[in-house]
Amino acid sequence: MNKLILERKEKEVFMEVRIQSIHFDASEKLEAFIQKKAEKLEKFCDNIKKVEVSLKVVKPETAMNKEVGVHVLALNTEFYAEKVSDTFEESIDVCMEALSKQLLKAKEKMQGK
Repeated sequence: MNKLILERKEKEVFMEVRIQSIHFDASEKLEAFIQKKAEKLEKFCDNIKKVEVSLKVVKPETAMNKEVGVHVLALNTEFYAEKVSDTFEESIDVCMEALSKQLLKAKEKMQGK
C-alpha cells in the first residue's frame, strides 16, 4: 500500500527594515529600538514585506524637532505614518501605534470580503 505523506511547511517571510537618518548618524541604540518596534508590527499583519523609517532633525535649535516617517509595504498596500516630537523614540512609538491600527483595519477589511 502506498502512502502519501504531506508535510506542511510554513512559508518564511523576511521583513526588510531600512533606516535612513538624514543629516546625522543614528546611534546603534536607536536603530535597535526601531528594529524592535518594526518587528512588533508582525503581530498585526504577518505579510509585511518592507518597513522604511526616515529620521530627520527639523530645526536643531527648537524643541519638537525630531521628525519620523514610517512607510510599510504589506498586504499589497502601502501604509504611512509621520510624527514630529521631542525625541525620536516618542515619534517612533506614535508612528508604530498608528501603523498597527492601519494594518489591523486593512486585515479586518480583507477578511470581511
